[in-house]
Amino acid sequence: MLYHLLYPLSTRVGVLNVLRYPSFRIVAAGLVALLVGLLLGPHFIERMRKLQYGASNVREDTPEAHKKKAGTPSMGGALILLAVTVSTLLFADLSNRYVWAALLVTLGYGAIGFWDDWLKISKRNSKGLAGKKKLVFQVLVVLAVYYGVLTDWSSFHLASGFPWVRVGSYVDLRLTLPFVPTRFFEPNLGWLYLPFMVFVIVATSNAVNLTDGLDGLAIGPTIVSSMTFLALSYVAGATIAGFSLAEYLRIAYIPGAEELGVFCSAIFGAGVAFLWFNTYPASVFMGDVGSLALGGGLGTLAVLTKNEVASAILHGVFLGETVSVILQVWSFRTTGKRIFRMAPIHHHIELKGWAEPKIIVRFWILSIVLALVALMSIKLR
Repeated sequence: MLYHLLYPLSTRVGVLNVLRYPSFRIVAAGLVALLVGLLLGPHFIERMRKLQYGASNVREDTPEAHKKKAGTPSMGGALILLAVTVSTLLFADLSNRYVWAALLVTLGYGAIGFWDDWLKISKRNSKGLAGKKKLVFQVLVVLAVYYGVLTDWSSFHLASGFPWVRVGSYVDLRLTLPFVPTRFFEPNLGWLYLPFMVFVIVATSNAVNLTDGLDGLAIGPTIVSSMTFLALSYVAGATIAGFSLAEYLRIAYIPGAEELGVFCSAIFGAGVAFLWFNTYPASVFMGDVGSLALGGGLGTLAVLTKNEVASAILHGVFLGETVSVILQVWSFRTTGKRIFRMAPIHHHIELKGWAEPKIIVRFWILSIVLALVALMSIKLR
């Protein structure tokens, strides 16, 4: 918004010329999101505490030690979404489709999470929205954004006497692999890319949701991922003196992807602000409004920056948590036995005697290492 309102005035007010540069707006977005989160956090937490008085906000499938957390306000993800939205709208180029796609998926998933959290609060239980309904709405949000924002309908026409839609996509339908140069292997998935895209976004969203079980456990890797995608989106779209960074690195060139750096920076700033209140012992929980939204946003970034497969490395912590749940369910249904004491795996480690802060920090460290591996894969391409 500021880019569109103030940059045209740069011919008269020279200092406003800085808004021309994505690098400046990326830094500014992160700082503003951080300030919004820190300044509004205490008031927001107090309001949530009064609103949710008497509600447990602790999942039933958690260790007994977590019962002491009952009464801690939830839905802190709404604060994250507010900071991300305000900062992105202020500093991003709002004519960029990729920015709108990432923001709308994030807000759409946030709405699903809000509905889920509100049902838990209003009904005073931890069930919330049925899992199948969540999945259906998550898929619908991605499809709506794909066809509403990322599809070029200018080629719509009628053929052979009946409706036949031929449209273009603003999403690159090619598949890229980490450690493999795009010039060697870059298959075009065609219509198969859409279900693949839906899978990546929905799976990432639910993986973050499963990870959100300890104070600060989910937001830490989310912050790391946001900074990693900031770098990935910038090199995918930026040009310096007419020279494409993507061409040099032999990765997919995506014109306009550098604007996603503003959105990534906003997540980083809002995430750090939330961590201020969510660090052990937490003053507020993220809730599904935060975990589903942030996971949806990260999944969308993976798709738009052509790092769908590489995101499995970057999001290794989220992936490991999800796999532990899948294995636990499969083992119990087929053999009647459990592989882990409790799933997701962070609860298994907790029940083995590890202190909660130790688990959290070590998962953060693992997330940083995996992010470095994901970034290294770019250079090796």
